[in-house]
Amino acid sequence: MKFSENWLRQHVKTDATRDELAATLTAIGLEVEEMTVLGDALDGVVVARIIECTKHPEADKLQVCQVDAGALGMLQIVCGAPNARPGLVAPLATIGTQVGTLTIKAAKLRGVESNGMLCSAKELGLDADASGLLELAADAPLGTPLADYLGLPDASIELKLTPNRADCFGVRGIAFDVAAATGSTVEPLDAVPMPASHDGVLPVELHAGADAPRFVGRVITGVEATVATPVWMAERLRRSGVRPISFLVDVTQYVMLELGQPMHAYDHDLLKGPIGVRNARAGETLTLLNGDDATLDAQFLVITDADRAVGLAGIMGGEDTKVSNATRNIFLEAAHFAPAAIIGRSRKLGLHTDAGHRFERGVDPELPRIAVEHATRLIVDTAGGAPGPVIEAVLPEFLPQPQPIPLRRERLARVLGTQVTQAEVSRILNALGLAVEANAEGWRVTPPARRFDIAIEEDLIEEIARIHGYDAIPTTLPGGATRLVSPSETRSSEHDARRQLVARDYLEAINYAFVDADLLAKWQLTDGGVALANPLSAELGVMRTRLLPGLVAALGRNAARQQSRIRLFEIGKTFAASNDAPIETRRIAAVACGDAAAEQWGEAARKLDFHDLKGDLDSLAALSNATLEYRVSTHPFAHPGRSADVMRDGVCIGWIGQLHPRLQQALDLDVDVYGFELELDALQARPLPRANALSKYPSVRRDLAFVVAEWVSWDAMRATAKQAAGEVLRDLRLFDRYAGKGVENGFKSLAMALILQDESRTLIDRDVEAVVADVVAALEGTHGAAIRR
Repeated sequence: MKFSENWLRQHVKTDATRDELAATLTAIGLEVEEMTVLGDALDGVVVARIIECTKHPEADKLQVCQVDAGALGMLQIVCGAPNARPGLVAPLATIGTQVGTLTIKAAKLRGVESNGMLCSAKELGLDADASGLLELAADAPLGTPLADYLGLPDASIELKLTPNRADCFGVRGIAFDVAAATGSTVEPLDAVPMPASHDGVLPVELHAGADAPRFVGRVITGVEATVATPVWMAERLRRSGVRPISFLVDVTQYVMLELGQPMHAYDHDLLKGPIGVRNARAGETLTLLNGDDATLDAQFLVITDADRAVGLAGIMGGEDTKVSNATRNIFLEAAHFAPAAIIGRSRKLGLHTDAGHRFERGVDPELPRIAVEHATRLIVDTAGGAPGPVIEAVLPEFLPQPQPIPLRRERLARVLGTQVTQAEVSRILNALGLAVEANAEGWRVTPPARRFDIAIEEDLIEEIARIHGYDAIPTTLPGGATRLVSPSETRSSEHDARRQLVARDYLEAINYAFVDADLLAKWQLTDGGVALANPLSAELGVMRTRLLPGLVAALGRNAARQQSRIRLFEIGKTFAASNDAPIETRRIAAVACGDAAAEQWGEAARKLDFHDLKGDLDSLAALSNATLEYRVSTHPFAHPGRSADVMRDGVCIGWIGQLHPRLQQALDLDVDVYGFELELDALQARPLPRANALSKYPSVRRDLAFVVAEWVSWDAMRATAKQAAGEVLRDLRLFDRYAGKGVENGFKSLAMALILQDESRTLIDRDVEAVVADVVAALEGTHGAAIRR
């Protein structure tokens, strides 16, 4: 929100200096983002008119101007501005005036006397325009100090407002906060209703229910549309960042900036009536004021004239009914639109308008009639005309009704940690425009309709805190005992998982929870995707269903920047659609490419493979004493021979392996990428530790080597051996794998160690041989394994 300091001071009288005012605004939460001082040193600059211009005898680009400076008489000025011409009214810096770093003196320019300087807006520090002299109104009083004529000095102040302070998108809304913070009061608004001079009306019909519950309009006839915008109004608009266009357009902009209520003026002669508000029809088109043709759907609201769309409600008017210099009769409109009916509509059309910006955040539903009356007086006083009666259509059941909020004295003191006097609380709330009733427990407060952000007791406490002053609230340390919570023994911690992966040379990445739908399509992971209704961009339109796509995209960006060895991991949520709210799942994922170890002299370079990543995953599983099993994976994004589904207790909890070459090509990756992704809760689950006495009897080891078909997995053989060995098996280790000479093609040799021990006695040879025989028989019968001879 950008506005003029002098404009604000018109609404709230305060003795605070400019710097104090800016500091106060920031302190109460209305952060001053930029403040530009205007016309702070214009002593000696007056309004003057060029009477005559002749070419300089010694310079093609200079003119010798005879200038009427009012009481100062006729002065000869040498000027090189391209727009200098007879009749032009412009600022004149007289002799002795300081303009920037230049002191104006009587001088001869190429032999011709010059007794002052005609100035541009940039030279005076009023604007960035240096293309020519600052052109003033033709009726500007000659000889008048420019500062008096333009209402200077002044400052253009720009606030960085938070979305909840919609009431401060008007100068009067800001004035209430300043009044409360400085102990002053807001001046009454000059918006006395103007009596009707004729009976001309346009009937109004509302067909959008809660989306448009109030519409106020007024016909004004006999308006002089070509009248110049008053200097004071034009200057306030400029200092608020708005370029004046024409009076009838400027006055609606002015009222919006002053009150916060967007308005629109239609050429009444181009309307048939009745005026209405309804939802747009699918495929309906409308030519907007900026010349764009908008194609609408049922989510948009339109202003209609005899059911013909003539404006995009809450956003922009239509081209067909706009006012022009030929306009003589106008129809003023101010309405209330629900924020939900406007949010996101501008963005769908690639627009951003001041009206839409305000309606999206919420506009006071009581303002439309006040705005119409205020605009009517400004129009009639400047451009003449005869106002008709104010026509108002309202659906009261859909208008937001402020509800009283209890504010407890004890609650206020407890939250703030200090006592604020009852008189100060009442003063602050009343100054902000809230209705206050004292009671035994504290106060009963009703916020004004413009304060959409005040709904609960904590909102009132926040208002008191920021106006009373955060610096007035003492800093105290919290008291009381802190309850210590022991970490759960049934889960490994997320912190330990992070630390473990960092120790294994991974870096943590944090990606957006939104991804490109096209990216998920390449991975064939679109099932269950949750599309966003109002995405930040097309590339962030879907909630992620897996962590790997975003993590691999980050790896790709690093690889494209000459990083050859990359290790990344991420812990975050994935989302899946359901009948109610999306299902959120905590997952952990990692990706890697390049060499298995960083470049060094102690180990030969070797490319990363599946088993390197499996070792990293097994180290994570060890944190929760999990035993993981690996089964052949059939995921479409997985390499068919170098990937596996990760199982725990017979349940699939994730995936590990290399990406499919086709996917790597589609992602424009020229390196082999390995990764894993698992459900974090399933990985963290840890059996409750149980203490067992150590057996005092010795263990026995037996080594067995089996020849088995290449396709038989060690996991399957281990499970069979464990079941066959029974309770005396303490450990089962695979210590050798061999394929080559002495082993038939298509077979492999696996050597395992059986560690046997009993808790009640020493095992004898007969016991051990029986267990070995059971294991051999089970492996022969189940997997076709044979003892290697």
